[in-house]
Amino acid sequence: MKLSKMTALLAMSVAMPAAATELEVTHWWTSGGEAAAVAELAKAFDASGDKWVDGAIAGGGGTARPIMISRITGGDPMGATQFNHGQQALELVEAGLMLDLTDVAEANNWKEVVYPPSLLDACTVDGKIFCAPVNIHSPEWLWLSNKVYEDLGLPVPTNWDEFVASAPAVRDAGKLPLALGDQPWQSNLAFGAMQIAVAGLDAWKAVNVDKNMDVAAGPEYAKVFEAAAAARELAKGSAVQDWNQATNLVITDQAAGQIMGDWAQGEFQVANEVAGTDYTCLPGLGLNEYISTGGDAFYFPKLNDPDKEAAQKRLAAQLVSPDVQVAFNLKKGSLPIRGDIDLSAANDCMKKGLEILAGGNIVPSGDMVWSPDVQKQNEDLMVEFWKSDMPAADAHAKWVANLKTGL
Repeated sequence: MKLSKMTALLAMSVAMPAAATELEVTHWWTSGGEAAAVAELAKAFDASGDKWVDGAIAGGGGTARPIMISRITGGDPMGATQFNHGQQALELVEAGLMLDLTDVAEANNWKEVVYPPSLLDACTVDGKIFCAPVNIHSPEWLWLSNKVYEDLGLPVPTNWDEFVASAPAVRDAGKLPLALGDQPWQSNLAFGAMQIAVAGLDAWKAVNVDKNMDVAAGPEYAKVFEAAAAARELAKGSAVQDWNQATNLVITDQAAGQIMGDWAQGEFQVANEVAGTDYTCLPGLGLNEYISTGGDAFYFPKLNDPDKEAAQKRLAAQLVSPDVQVAFNLKKGSLPIRGDIDLSAANDCMKKGLEILAGGNIVPSGDMVWSPDVQKQNEDLMVEFWKSDMPAADAHAKWVANLKTGL
């Protein structure tokens, strides 16, 4: 049989089940916008003849990932599980616990349609593909309540510097300048957003790609830590826990802004807020517009069950399919992982992201360039920094020391 015919048969086999098969799918998408998005994935899988058994774990990735990993390593694997792009599942793959999806990827031309290529590279270990990327999530956005500024008679800020300058007036009006949830990853995300916004793309690449510790310890990054110290002051009084609670403070005009990923769009959509009218979004905090190619992917633990393995491959193919990509990402607020689909229904904020992506102003996410150990050290540092009065210079020095452990 010719290779092309074999490929076509494989593509058909992952698309058309002979009988319905249940797959438990674990993830940490539990907010209103996230639940609406994941429902699109479940609806598509169920409509194809299989059954999505939802295994949502509340508390975000920091809570969910240890549970997922424990189940996989402990002999109680799920059918599919969410991880972020990067190295979070690398040890599981290396231990032989994850299903090889290379045949699915080849049958469905993933290398030709997934953009940017770094997304598929992050799923690849020793030349084999082990995950299906589903979106691009850039965490470096500033979300603003237009009404807060309208009520103050001030123009809506167009960048981080203007936002900081407006903060005293916002505070005097009894509003919170910056909403920030009390979870470690949120303060870490805010700092990450400031890195390119304040230091600039060249400095970010020098540190995170080239591993140049002189730049890491230099004046560009000193400015980043000074900006983080300023943000720490703006966030005082932000007494919420979850990220979507902080987003809700902006939606309800109790806070002027929030640094959060583009998934915040899902919350604004559920609240019937209109981009550009009710709220403003500033990629790269309005200082350096770029997209970091983080996001979500699904991995499929080995189950030693031929029927379930076939269903796993059907789901993997479906997650990357054009129709599912459109339905899911429009609800999620994220960008699609393929550039050949119609997103004419995208709102103003998603269009901004698509324009930046099309222009090639993209960088890999932190998950892709630093080991989990380095990431955890700096997450712990950010928790300490945001919850204390640690001087910016001290935090800067500790951060550089942490990076050096990963060289």
